[in-house]
Amino acid sequence: MRLQIEDASVVFPAPKGAAPTEALQNIQLTINDGEFVVAIGASGCGKSTLLNLIAGFLAPTSGDILLDSDLVQGPGAERSVVFQNHALLPWLNVQENVAFGLMLQGVSKAKRYEISDRFIDLLGLQNFKKASTYNLSGGMQQRVGIARALACDPKLLLMDEPLGALDALTRERAQELILRVWEDTGKSVFFITHSVEEALFMGTQLIVMSPRPGRIAHRFDLPFSRQFLQGTPARSVKASQEFIALREKVLDIIFSDQEML
Repeated sequence: MRLQIEDASVVFPAPKGAAPTEALQNIQLTINDGEFVVAIGASGCGKSTLLNLIAGFLAPTSGDILLDSDLVQGPGAERSVVFQNHALLPWLNVQENVAFGLMLQGVSKAKRYEISDRFIDLLGLQNFKKASTYNLSGGMQQRVGIARALACDPKLLLMDEPLGALDALTRERAQELILRVWEDTGKSVFFITHSVEEALFMGTQLIVMSPRPGRIAHRFDLPFSRQFLQGTPARSVKASQEFIALREKVLDIIFSDQEML
């Protein structure tokens, strides 16, 4: 899998003759097979707009988005999205929610439940397969959303602040779970967060976006998720001098950008 964004810009027209809003400007980004790319930046920098471009929910005003050399012209099964509010269907149980995308694809009931059960087990939800989703904790609901996205076997998993609503302890556990699922499945991931620590811990590549018009102002290759997956405890990774120094550098960049608004 290889996704390429080539000089993409997004301009939103304004009503009543006001000036248009340039949300993204000249974005150049490549996501290779198995990468975990994280986007961070001050509010309003265009992170979610960029994810919507990749998902096909939004067309660029100029430039192109290519997935394995094919032009992205709308949503597709090769890209699955995990939203911040998980967007589960409350009248369906866990198993039915995870299998929902497969049902829309016309997969037989037996086959879609076989597939969904594999990801329910992978996300540690095997004891809640028949549970109503509204009875689950926020962290468990988000796991159902991730399992549903993975069940459709996408090439690229898009995650829009999926952990933002969780408490601190649940969030840290969810970070570790997502990294282990990423390692187990080999999927490519594009992940948005407002947390610098989360971004550094989870990504293999970090892009820092500037305020509007959103541009990729800085890029960093990151070793920390690999260190965790190779056996270093998460707290030890986050307490290392290398991690702390890069965290402060990225924070300085973001705070400087906010002062310019």
